[in-house]
Amino acid sequence: MDFKKATDALCEGVTHQELAEALGVSLASVRQARLGKDAKARRAPPAGWERGVLKLAEARAKALEKLIDQLKDMA
Repeated sequence: MDFKKATDALCEGVTHQELAEALGVSLASVRQARLGKDAKARRAPPAGWERGVLKLAEARAKALEKLIDQLKDMA
């Protein structure tokens, strides 16, 4: 693993599209639910969003643990 690969893995995030797929809703629904409370186009978050976000967070944590292990092996 080199510097670029390690920092790419560290900075990788979840896209709105990935979130929409995990929640089983449209990309527009995710974007509207993320708008500020005063935005006229704001919509309520999808029902059960907590479960979907939890799964994505767990997957991200596993990916970071793998990166940590790889970097420890190099140190």
